[in-house]
Formats: sequence, structure tokens, C-alpha cells
Amino acid sequence: MTTSVTNPSASLMEQWQMQALETRRRVWGDVSDEKWNDWRWQLSHRLNSVDELARVLELTEDEVEGLSAPDKFRVDVTPYFATLIDPYDPKCPVRRQVVPLGSELRAFTSMMEDSLAEDAHSPVPGLVHRYPDRVLMLVTTECASYCRYCTRSRIVGDPSANFSSQEHQAQLDYIRATPQIRDVLLSGGDPLTIPPRRLDSLLGGLRAIPHVEIIRIGSRVPVFLPQRITDEFCQMIRQYHPFWINIHVNHPKEITPELRAACARLADAGVPLGNQSVLLAGVNDSVHIQRMLVHELVKMRVRPYYLYQCDLVEGAGHFRTSVSKGIEIIEGLRGHTSGYAVPTYVVDAPGGGGKIPVMPNYLVSSAPGKVVLRNYEGYITTYSEPLDYDPLEIKHLESQIPRRPEAGQEGVHALLEGRQMAIRPQGFDSTHARGGAMHRLRERADKWQPFMVGETVDVSPGNGPLLAEPMGEEQ
Repeated sequence: MTTSVTNPSASLMEQWQMQALETRRRVWGDVSDEKWNDWRWQLSHRLNSVDELARVLELTEDEVEGLSAPDKFRVDVTPYFATLIDPYDPKCPVRRQVVPLGSELRAFTSMMEDSLAEDAHSPVPGLVHRYPDRVLMLVTTECASYCRYCTRSRIVGDPSANFSSQEHQAQLDYIRATPQIRDVLLSGGDPLTIPPRRLDSLLGGLRAIPHVEIIRIGSRVPVFLPQRITDEFCQMIRQYHPFWINIHVNHPKEITPELRAACARLADAGVPLGNQSVLLAGVNDSVHIQRMLVHELVKMRVRPYYLYQCDLVEGAGHFRTSVSKGIEIIEGLRGHTSGYAVPTYVVDAPGGGGKIPVMPNYLVSSAPGKVVLRNYEGYITTYSEPLDYDPLEIKHLESQIPRRPEAGQEGVHALLEGRQMAIRPQGFDSTHARGGAMHRLRERADKWQPFMVGETVDVSPGNGPLLAEPMGEEQ
């Protein structure tokens, strides 16, 4: 006797797809498949006003207030993506992401215009150089549709803030002149909304730079506008391998046959695919929703990459969750599903510190020769470490590997390698000098230079202090 096993996830996704087909028939029943599947038609027929969205949805007072606000962040919803919205449910997870609410306009504690300090770390317009070996290249302020929690709402959606061809050239010139850059991420806005020839030219310019190893694109176009992922587009990007794309899916309701087909075309063109999602209150702040999402992603060859804590940007206050909720979600994924289906949960540090991974604590304790660990079930075990391990044995091999300079950005790694003793806050030395005048006990600076830490110099008699790099305020 065989037992029939139902798949509730598949059944739910079928219901969502039937609802989308019904909305299309009701609102766009006179539009041919040829037009509907033309990405240019989709862009030119986006919905952005109360009247246009009222054709698709039963709008709430809060939504009407948000859509009517004169200073709102830009609204545009492709007809395709609009069909994924439940017309009658104000809490629909797709609806909440693209239809503004009046509550968007409310300020909240720690809200900032540029919460990640991207503009402060921008050597030329649109280029963010935060990490030692990679840069973020903003190529447009346009998107296919606009996420209400957008990190770059200060410029995204504003045509007057768009990047010119001269600024694109300045970005390429900076990358060309900075050989430590090996990885370039194109974002915006959405790079896949710019004219195909312009995108081809930018990718060609990057690939012509010898030290650029990896080119990446971050795009939500496959989700908002899967019709854009044509065979011609896939043929074009084949020229620029190694080439990676991260898409942006927040909820399994966004995973449709159209998105699956777009991702299949990209994967078949040799493009490794990842997904970056944002933890959003009332949308995906649930272990069970996240587990369904990551399972559907890996089924279409998309690796869950990052789960972001929502940024402290204007308009995102009502989407924010506690960090403990994100840790709870990772706790419910790690060990409960495949490792490659578990994203890294990160807080993109306010003020420009970059992505900081946050996870449950699986290391319980440690002592010489042993660590105590727990697993996802609460099973606690010990791992015995070798007492005769000598990390210096690798030094003769390590010396053969060229080191990339990371001046000023070595961080904790420099402490572990013995090149620095401490990382101190700005003004640390002057604060602890308490404004006192120089006196006989403070006149020698070399007494605070740690022995055998930092770059050594010739210490033969008469050649001065042992270390060339003092532990002073200049560090």
C-alpha cells in the first residue's frame, strides 16, 4: 500500500498563481501575450497613482494617504508584479513591499537619509569603496519598481540624480587606477533597467581592466520584470564571465513560473545566482516563511546569500524588526535544512561599517585543548584540539603568496598577525593625556611601543628604536 504525500507549499503557490491569472484577466484581459511579455511594454505601463492602483486593489485609507503624499518616495509597479498582489488583503506580503502607507512618512529614532554612509565613502560620484578589494558601482537611479524600504531612497527614483556617461567614465577611471580592486558590483537603482547597449558598454569597460577578476550585478528586475531576461540578454552576459548575479526575493509569493524561467535562462548561461532578502516586519519575519523561501530558491538554482536587517532609512520604520528575530530565524534554519539553503544574516552597520554577520552562539565555552559546542537540537559536545599544533609551520608556504595591501583596513586581522597591539578609538591618546603638559615621564614615546609587534627595523647599535610603527594617535 502506498501513501500519498501532499505538498502544502506547492498547493499554496498554485493558489497564488491562480489569483495572479485572475487579476490579469480582470484588469489586463485585452492585452495580448506578445505585449504582456515585452519588458518595454511592462515598463511603460507601470502603475503609480491612486486611480491606477485602484483598478487592481481595494485601497485602504492608509494606502491612499501614502499614495497621495506630495513628498513620497517614488511609486511604480509593473503590471506583472501587480498581479501578484492580493487585491483584498492589505497585509499581502507583496502589496506591503510596493504600495506606500501613510506611516512611511513618520520619523523614527536613529532614522537617517544615508544610513550606510555610502556618499561619505565615495571617491567619485556613484562609486562606493568601502572594502579593500571591491567597489560598489552605482550606474542608475532607476528601478523597474520601487521597494518601500529602499536603502538608497535619497537618490533612487529621482531622474535628476541619475548618473551621466561622464560619471560612469570617472568610475571606470578610478577602478582602472586602483589595482587592489578585483571585484566590482553594479547596482543603483537597477542596472538591468538601463539601455542594453549602455549596459554592454559598461560591462565591456570593466572586463577590459586586467585586475578586475569578478563582475557582479545586484538586480530585482528578474522579480519585478522577468520578461527582461531574454535570450539576447543571456547571450550578451556570456561574454563577461566570471559574472555573477544576486536577485532580491523576500517572500515565496514572488516566486512564479516567470521568475523560475528567468533564473533558468541565467543559470543555463553559466551565471551563478544568489539571493539577497531583507527582513521585513509583516512580510517575512517568520521561520516558516523563510524556510519555504529558501527551499523554493534552491529549487531554481539560486543560493540564499544574505538576509539583511532592515536599514535605518527614511520610510522603513514600520518594516523594522528586532535583531533577535533575525537570530531566531537563523536558529530555525541552521541544521533544520541544507547548509547551502541558509543565508548569512547581516546588519549593514549604520555609519558605514559594512556588513556584520550575526548568528546564534554555537560555541559554549573553550579551554586549552578543548572547545564546547552545541548543535541546533541543543546537543552539547566537546571537540579536542591538538596540543602540539604549531601555526608557524605554514609560514614558509605563506611567504610565497603575494599579500594585497590593505592600508588602514586590516582591522582585527592585524592584531591576530601581530602587526598591531590594539585598535583604539579616535582621540584615545589625547583623551587620556587629560590635557597635561609634556613632562619628564612622558617625553619618551618609544616606551609605549610593544616589543616584536609591528614592522621591525634595523636594531644594530645607534639605529634608534626597535619598531618603525609607533602605537600613537596616527594609527
